[in-house]
Amino acid sequence: MVSPTYQEAAGIGGFIERFAASRDDFELLIVDDGSPDGTGAIVERLAEARSWLHLLSRSGKGGLGSAYRAGFAWALERGFELIGQIDADGQHPPESLVALRVRLQAEHADVLIGSRYIAGGDTGDWPTYRRAMSGVAGWTTRRATGLRQRALSGGFKLWRAAALQAIDVATTNAQGYGFQIETTMRAHRAGLHIIEEPISFGVRMHGESKLSSDVVVEGARLLVTLRRDPWSPYRPGA
Repeated sequence: MVSPTYQEAAGIGGFIERFAASRDDFELLIVDDGSPDGTGAIVERLAEARSWLHLLSRSGKGGLGSAYRAGFAWALERGFELIGQIDADGQHPPESLVALRVRLQAEHADVLIGSRYIAGGDTGDWPTYRRAMSGVAGWTTRRATGLRQRALSGGFKLWRAAALQAIDVATTNAQGYGFQIETTMRAHRAGLHIIEEPISFGVRMHGESKLSSDVVVEGARLLVTLRRDPWSPYRPGA
């Protein structure tokens, strides 16, 4: 599982403990963008006694999409056949990982998205206004992209390595949360089998949300350009 971090020192230890308690044979790669609060140093210390925990340290804040691209490249180079995404802020439940993998394999899916928006999922104690804003954003995204998935901005995913290669993930462009939409859009264009599985979305216990105004603006611009994106999957012999 790939987990980008920036300024998560207060909660990273608890997240790693929680992951450890339910990981089965999953491994965890923390991609830290030079957090001034010492997040990387904490992970490095904890990794000394945990062979399944890895740290990829970067020199500065490069954006969510850039961190995921670096993490995916790391995992692909090491031959992992299943590569996932999970936030380190406690909102994505690592306790669900094994069940999500079982579903992906049973459905012979290429991509699985953990969704709080489908039947069986929930958004925890979100206030009404946030549920409404999220609903409008989701509807707008589906209308703009033509995609049918409910959790298009969700970052709790499992990918088969072949699926990441099929979408040529290294050439994606989005830096913020639009990365989630862009990769799902490419998966759709590549004809991959995408499914959603309900999850219970947790509450951030420490740190601050990275959802800045710049990220929102980037996401809005991305919706305008995705339909005109010339990317298409490489099909030998086509």
